[in-house]
Amino acid sequence: MTFSSKIKQEISTTECTRAEYLSELSGIIRTNAEIKIYNIKIQTENKFVANRIFGLFKILYDINLNITLRKNYNFKKNEIYVLELKRDTLKILRDLGIVSDKNELLRIPSESLLSDEELKRAYLRGVFLVSGSLNDPKTSRYHLEFLIGDTEYANFLNSLLKDNYLNSKILHRKKGYMIYIKEAEKISDFLRLIRAYNGVMYYEEIRVYREKINMTNRLNNCEQANVEKTMLTSNKLINDISLIKQKDMFDLLDEKVKESAIYREKYPESSLLELSKIMTLETGGKISKSCLNHRFRKIKDLADKIRKEN
Repeated sequence: MTFSSKIKQEISTTECTRAEYLSELSGIIRTNAEIKIYNIKIQTENKFVANRIFGLFKILYDINLNITLRKNYNFKKNEIYVLELKRDTLKILRDLGIVSDKNELLRIPSESLLSDEELKRAYLRGVFLVSGSLNDPKTSRYHLEFLIGDTEYANFLNSLLKDNYLNSKILHRKKGYMIYIKEAEKISDFLRLIRAYNGVMYYEEIRVYREKINMTNRLNNCEQANVEKTMLTSNKLINDISLIKQKDMFDLLDEKVKESAIYREKYPESSLLELSKIMTLETGGKISKSCLNHRFRKIKDLADKIRKEN
């Protein structure tokens, strides 16, 4: 079972008020139903979604939908649940804020279905059930999307998501629009909004684990980069010392600089800070990192002068 299916299974058992059930069903019908005057048809591959839709009609209108099962031979061989309503359609569509009193299809739902935050969340829950999909947080990328058919409705849903600070975006595709969210924290917020609480806990657990792994990798990369940078700098200085010795100019350096050069050759893998601590401990005189850096600069300047003259 996919992660999306697990989320849909969880929210398909959500208990709500009658008003919330109406908003949820309105979101389902407006987003995914084939609507005709005397017929409403909804198709889904998810049995939990099919059961939820059947249950909502039973709770709200005491109507049993006709359910048929057929094969999907498009790309997958999954079974498709086809749910049909063949009576009281206009009355129900008006009740769900999808059709006006003049029997005209409304491009966006009636405001009465979205009059408070809980109703908006219920509406989004319905939309997700029939058009949403979500990557498992174990995968390489965080991604939540909705596939929507027309421009005005896509913009409406995007605004509804943005009202909850979810930073959603719209992408035009060949067959409609994709509304998507890429930020892990925002996806987790959305799951909380639609009451997928088990999904939130799983999502956060995996997300935190991945972030710890990523942080560890970043720290290891930084540490490795620092080691490589230290070795590169150390090797350059050791080459400078070797050049000075080859030209018999080592005695031109003062005693403290020569002492530092000897320690650099003796401890090539040590950073400036580590080398300053070693020298302080072994010589008995306090030598700071900046002091050591100043001495090494003198070695470099002399080596550069030798190269220039050559």
